[in-house]
Amino acid sequence: MKNLLLAGSLLFATVIAAQPRIISGPMLGPVELRDAKVWVEVSPEVKTVSLQYNKRDEAKSKTVVYKGALGNEFNPIQFTIGGLDFNTTYQYKILLNGKPTSNGGEFTTKDLWQWRKPAPDFNFLTGSCSYFNEPVFDRPGTPYGKDSSIFEPMAKEKAAFMLWLGDAWYTRDVDYYSEWGLWYRASHDRAVPVMQNFLKAMPQFAIWDDHDYGPNDIGKNYILKETSREIWKKYWCNPSYGENGQGTYTMTSWGDVDLFLTDDRWWRSADRMKDSVDGKPNPEKRMLGKQQMEWLKNSLLYSNAVFKIITVGSQVLNPVSPFDKWWEFPAEYDELMNFLKEYKINGVVFLTGDRHHSEIIKVDRPGTYSLYDITVSPLTSGTHVFGNAEKNNPYRVLGIDQQQNYAKFSFSGPRNDRKLTVEYFGVKGEKLAEWSVNEKELKAP
Repeated sequence: MKNLLLAGSLLFATVIAAQPRIISGPMLGPVELRDAKVWVEVSPEVKTVSLQYNKRDEAKSKTVVYKGALGNEFNPIQFTIGGLDFNTTYQYKILLNGKPTSNGGEFTTKDLWQWRKPAPDFNFLTGSCSYFNEPVFDRPGTPYGKDSSIFEPMAKEKAAFMLWLGDAWYTRDVDYYSEWGLWYRASHDRAVPVMQNFLKAMPQFAIWDDHDYGPNDIGKNYILKETSREIWKKYWCNPSYGENGQGTYTMTSWGDVDLFLTDDRWWRSADRMKDSVDGKPNPEKRMLGKQQMEWLKNSLLYSNAVFKIITVGSQVLNPVSPFDKWWEFPAEYDELMNFLKEYKINGVVFLTGDRHHSEIIKVDRPGTYSLYDITVSPLTSGTHVFGNAEKNNPYRVLGIDQQQNYAKFSFSGPRNDRKLTVEYFGVKGEKLAEWSVNEKELKAP
């Protein structure tokens, strides 16, 4: 009898596992004035996937049918919903094989404020370093992944979007040189149950760093970089992914803020390459690379945004950091700093992750305004204590160590007096620290 019961249980489990189902999602991508993107991953058994949507106050609905390939081991797909009205809330749900599921959500398109109204007050969330334990593949000892319930208060925030600052998942030793392993890691970590409400709560944007790109601290020499980029394009709905089939950089705008999402891995020279040669900055050691730097310069020149936020996986300004930072790529670093000063690019703030602590670094520049590097880390990975040269870092104006955290960036105030406020929150959503800067403090004389 026990054997019969066991066989029956196994058969039931096999039947359930073989049912068409949603693996993870839905996740919101960019939501603009007249279109929106929705992402979802489905099981190999699914034959058709569609998205049904309607205005929240209307019953009449429309359907978008996914026309790409299905039936693969990993099936991340994206829907683009076009022809929407601005400043309007829509509801949507996912259909598998023509049958409605309980998976869905809602979104509100942007408002057409330009030339009509003052820039809107808004906020977004941000953070980096999200590690989910998988003991069979993790390194021995104390689990590196910490309390993942941090995504529960984040899901309840009324934010315009979430910006991931790198290491949204962590490849393991078994993944590094396995194309299948890289696909598996993205799929596995995206499907963690505690993430699901957060993914659909607000639009999601992301940059990568080493751990969701490949092995620790690796750069342009990674032999599976092409696969990694393909996976990135499948698992995130960013507005674009570099240019000419290279890199993952892009940008987005909200209100009077432009955000430049850079790629610090695709062109990155080895960190151990010499910073200088014959007493001069080594022109061969680069982090962003020439193509991306040209794009960034032209984008900054084109931007009329009050705040221009440059996001980078590695810290940018911290002179005393013992770890990888843009400051250790002096030829490229100096090129950008000289450009910002020469062209009097106002409103620049750097937003970074990676460090497993949060802090705000201030670096003064003779003859122009000071620059800030705002670091937000970690979401769920291990933390550490400020130590050695960083213990009493003279460039730090705010610091949080030994605590998981996320940040909220808020933009408020009348024209010509806009303010950026940064708030840090802990695992339960409790406020840990706050700092702000006025647009007037970020203007060249």
